[in-house]
Amino acid sequence: MAVAGQLWSCSAPGKVSTNPTMELPSTKDFQWKSLAPLPSRRVYSTLVEAGGQVFAVGGCDDNGVAVDSFEVYSPEADQWAALPAMPTARAGVAVTVLGKRIMVIGGVGANQLPLKVVEMYNTDEGRWRKRSSLREAAMGISVAAKDYRVYAAGGMGSDLRPHNFLQHYDVLKDIWVSLAAMPTPRYAATSILRGSKIYVLGGRQSKYAVNAFEVFDTDTRSWTRFPNIPTKRAFSSFVPTEEKLFSLGGLRQGRLYRQPKFMRTVDVFDLEQGGWMKMERSCYLKKRRADFVAGYLRGRVVVAGGLGNQPSVLESAEAFHPEKNKWESLPPMPTPRCACSSIVLRDCLLAVGGVSQGLSTAVEALCLSDS
Repeated sequence: MAVAGQLWSCSAPGKVSTNPTMELPSTKDFQWKSLAPLPSRRVYSTLVEAGGQVFAVGGCDDNGVAVDSFEVYSPEADQWAALPAMPTARAGVAVTVLGKRIMVIGGVGANQLPLKVVEMYNTDEGRWRKRSSLREAAMGISVAAKDYRVYAAGGMGSDLRPHNFLQHYDVLKDIWVSLAAMPTPRYAATSILRGSKIYVLGGRQSKYAVNAFEVFDTDTRSWTRFPNIPTKRAFSSFVPTEEKLFSLGGLRQGRLYRQPKFMRTVDVFDLEQGGWMKMERSCYLKKRRADFVAGYLRGRVVVAGGLGNQPSVLESAEAFHPEKNKWESLPPMPTPRCACSSIVLRDCLLAVGGVSQGLSTAVEALCLSDS
């Protein structure tokens, strides 16, 4: 198994250029828009974009029970519409889009146990079909789709053990094929597709975070271990830019620490150089936060909401300026909350649902002013 090189410094100390040719928006260009609320209160739904619309898949209700809700948001009309319910109620699912088909994989069912069920919704037909099941039931699977093939990595099984499975789904044949096992078993990892490679970052084993960083090459069908994420934390966010991968915030917890600690830490991986950059503390987030929303909007990495050291949820938002090498304050979220579902669409970061004092139906978007 190959090991990628490690880069602990960068040519201009601390400089984290995202795209030098892009004109960066200023903090004055950002504004929040309040959008049509979710039709039903829930958390842990999964968002996916298909054909310019946003689909909200499943989730948990106020009692923590998985729901079969399936709804679509139309940006032009600013409204949600109910679609045929999922055949299987579930939360925390893995979702990917294959043309006009939305594929829903695994998750947690109404009995609080992981599922092996795979279902596919055709947006033209407006109907669901069952597909071949996973080899084992799992929640927290990490997925990426390339050339009408779906790659599903890891997950946590019914025995609460993390999986190292990598399975590939062939749409035409409706079969799952086992590929080389992931070096580090884990669930709730982040998968990012770049060219022929799938970057799998972080995740958890049991309740503890892992800092593994491994890359699967879809051409050679082999794994490469990359240098571990320098800071191990749970409930952090990973944001890819054109040339970098940002690892942001999160909660430090585990056997080594007496008590959990919210983090401001920012780690940046240089995709061209193949190593983690040495970051100055001036590049850290202004506010300690975990379980927040994050995205990349025209040259700026942005974060909003989440949980911090104070007992209440956060409303603050901030954006990273790559030339100044620092985070700048943005307008606060209209509805402070954590555990939102989120997606970037048309230069807007949508924060959907989540938790404030209870479950929230709020849908708000941090947008650039001309979006």
